[in-house]
Order: sequence, then structure tokens, then C-alpha cells
Amino acid sequence: MHADDPALEPNEANSMELDPSSFLVQTAAAYPNRVAVVHGDRTITYAELLARSRRLASALRRAGVEEGDVVSLMATNTPEALEVHYATLMAGAVLNALNIRLDSGLLTFILDHAETKLLITDTEFAGAIGPAVEACAHTPVVIDIVDDLYDGEHVTVGSSDYETFIATGDPADVLPGVADERQPAFLSYTSGTTGDPKGVVSNPRQVYINTLGQIATWAVPRHPVYLWTLPMFHAVGWTCPFSMVAQAGTQICLRRLDTKVARELIQHHDVTHICAAPIVLASLMEDADWRPANTLNILTAGSAPPRPVLEEARRRGLAVTHVYGMTETCGIQTYAVTDPAMDDETFAAMSVRQGVALPTLQGGIRVADPDTCEPVPKDGQTIGEVLFRGNSVMSGYLKNPSTTAEAFSGGWLHSGDLAVWHPDGQIEVMDRSKDIIISGGENISSIEVESTLMAHADIVDAAVVAGPHQKWGETPVAFVTTTRDLTEAEVIEHCRANLAHYKCPTRVVFAELPRTPTGKVQKYVLREQARAGRA
Repeated sequence: MHADDPALEPNEANSMELDPSSFLVQTAAAYPNRVAVVHGDRTITYAELLARSRRLASALRRAGVEEGDVVSLMATNTPEALEVHYATLMAGAVLNALNIRLDSGLLTFILDHAETKLLITDTEFAGAIGPAVEACAHTPVVIDIVDDLYDGEHVTVGSSDYETFIATGDPADVLPGVADERQPAFLSYTSGTTGDPKGVVSNPRQVYINTLGQIATWAVPRHPVYLWTLPMFHAVGWTCPFSMVAQAGTQICLRRLDTKVARELIQHHDVTHICAAPIVLASLMEDADWRPANTLNILTAGSAPPRPVLEEARRRGLAVTHVYGMTETCGIQTYAVTDPAMDDETFAAMSVRQGVALPTLQGGIRVADPDTCEPVPKDGQTIGEVLFRGNSVMSGYLKNPSTTAEAFSGGWLHSGDLAVWHPDGQIEVMDRSKDIIISGGENISSIEVESTLMAHADIVDAAVVAGPHQKWGETPVAFVTTTRDLTEAEVIEHCRANLAHYKCPTRVVFAELPRTPTGKVQKYVLREQARAGRA
């Protein structure tokens, strides 16, 4: 048998471009009357979601949005946001979901850098969007989402409201869809803590494969009920807009994360799946009497969840899976391997690892020397950089060839995260490369110290950075937020009881932690304070 046999050439019957919007088409055909989306008292069936998405795609085309044009979205987790995810694919456009916490200056930069053709924005954000659009070099068409569940004043900045705009489209129109599975489809900007944000370009192939990887790893069954606690704008919503549709699930919308409301919705709708950062996971359990009626499956990421939180979640019957990824991988790419038969202590210890690669990350992950990309020993001690390779990796950074080349040097995507590789093949992130603390020649993981601090019952937030030390060069400086007055000595003693003494902070600052619009701690601010002696 020869590969060049003309009878084996790809043809229309056996070769199609991978297109995530096909999940909606297939599910609407199978379950047209099943509820796809719930928003307050409003419900949308799969037949309606498909028709509205196609109508919006048609409206975009009729408004002048052509293949490859960027449609930006400034919205909370609402039905309109879901519709835009599908409509842009159907229209052959590129979706740029904006971080709703950004200020006008950053929004202007992104809108101009992306060359946004049309912007769909919720009226809640008129205060930021109005000035941002006015400052743009090329003003996009603006459409306002007027959501009845927004309890503030509806200030419009666009030429039309969403429902009027969508009515200009026809769901029967012929739409271009995905002509090339490697064409740009999603544009997600990094938080830009030390400079301008970078535009991460994802393609339909990447999102399609990531969707299947999430379903397989999370073991998502048919007809899940998913509550939107994760911001949909973050890394294509970890592909949940597509995985939940592929499995004919019901998505419960939530404009703002209010854990009391979230607990009520979980009970009322028998929610089966949510994504939650560790701080959200912890806040869900602030009500000592709360336990979901059914098994609640939770993906958690962003930082390793504290062991006490994992242990408490397990006691309440929550099925927590710790995952890891980045915007450049369109969300999760690894998961911590655990076993329900493990005792609580072992389960918590294994759950804080970033784990192994998803089955769809074909090239896998490795912990390696960042310069040579050669893997480090799997000894659980040698530190290297986490590298990714596979079809689940971004196309590159928009208009930034040098940074793209640097990110892909050696044929791997460089994460910038430092980790160890355990003998069982699981990885454990120890720090960002810029955050590692070197004291007296010893590497100290700020993440390890932070986890120890967070294990204290009265510490609710913690960050550790390097401060200058006359003898050792650098020393850990801890910034903590507490629920009651603690002394520096008490905090240091807690660390000394749980860590090697050289890893313990020598200074403790009690303060609220500065964060980026995406919620990441601005460690560069803390490092400046530590170096300047203000710590």
C-alpha cells in the first residue's frame, strides 16, 4: 500500500476543515427543543440558539464584516456572548473577547491593535468603552447589548442595540464559515503586567481539538448543566462554550460572580459542572452548611489550590480536578492525576500538581532546559521550564513576529513557568521564571511558600517575592491579607513549622494585594516595594 495511491486522496466525502461551530449545528439537529441557555427567567432552546447565531452572523456580514475581520466583544457571561462565539465563526470573522475589567487606555490599544471592525458591548461598560472608542484611530461600528438583568443605568454608545441589529440578519443566508481550519478565529490579549498586552491568535483547529480534550479529561457526560463562574472572555472560556454544546448541555448564565447567588443557582438548577479559580472554590464553601445535592464537578486553575481547600471540598462531595494551561494554549492542557481511593492527605498532595498532558496534546509537555529544550531528570527536584507541543497551541502573537519566534524557540511553546518533573511523569509548577527566589544559592519557590501561608486559617491571600538581603543576596518577603490581626512573628513561625527554614519569609507585610484586571497578583509592584525597603 502506497500513500500516493490516487484512490486514497482526500475528497469532499472524507476531508473537512475542523469547525467548532459544527457542534451547535449537530446538537441543534439532535436536540432542537432542549434548553441550551438559561439567563434569569429566560430560556433558549438549541434550535433558537442556532437560529439566533446564524442570524447574527448574517447581520455581521450585512454590516460589512468580511472574512478575517475582527469583532470585539465587551460582555459578561450572557446569552449574547455565547451567540457571538458561534456567529463570528459562521461569518468567517475573528472574535476578540475583551476583559471587562480593563480601563479605557488599554481598551483603545487593543481595539486599534486588533483593527476591530465592529464592537458589541454591554451597556454596563459604557463608561470605559465610550472614551476608548472615541480615542481609537479607526472607529469601529458599535452595537449595545441591553440586558434586562443589569440593574444599573443603560447608557448606550452604539448605533444600534443588539436585538435591533440581529433582526437585520437572515438565518437562511449562505455563510462562509471556516474555510481554513488554521485561519485566525479568536484573538485573546494577555494581561500586559509589564508592557502592552500581546494578542494571542487561536485557530478553529486548536479550539476544536481543545474542546474534545476537555470533554475527555473532565469526562463530561451527555446533558451536563454548567454554571458560568469563569469569565467567558478568559482564554476562549477554556472552550466551555463549545464543550457544553457538543454534549448537549444547559449553560446557566451569571452576569457577576456572587458566590451566594452561585450556590443558589447550583441547587436550583442541579448544576453538574463549573470552572473556578481556587479563591472562588474557597468562597463557595464559606457557608459551612452548604453542600450540593448532586456531585459537582469543578475544574480549578490559575494557581495551585491550597490543601485545606481541597480537603474541605472533598469532604463536601465536590469532585475537584486541578488543571493547568495558558492563554497561548486556549486554556487547559494538563490535569492532576488522582484516584478516589486515595486518603485525604494523599489526594490533596497529588491534586496540587499540574499533572500530565491532555490526550489531545499530541506532542505532550516536558520540563526542560529553556535554552536547549532538553528534558530535565524526572526526579521531582531538578527545575526546568514547562514546554508545550501540539495542535492545541496558538498560531502566534498578532503583529509580533519576534516575540512569536522567541515563544516557539527550539520547536516548543515556552510557558515561562518553572517546574519539576516527578518520577511518575507528573509535573509540578514551582514558580514563574521571573518569580523564583535565589537565596544563598538555593532556589526557593514562591508558590510553595504561598501555599504554606494560605494553609494558615487566618490568611486569605498571600504573595511572596524576593527582597534584598545583605548576606544571602535575596530573601523571601511575604505580603498577606488576613481575617484577624496577626503578628509578623506568628506568620514566620507558621512557615518555620511547615517549611525548611531557609525558605521562610524574613519579612511580612500585611496588605491587600495589587492585581491586574485578570486577577493576577502584580508581583512586580511588590518586588519594587521590597527592593525599595517599603516592605
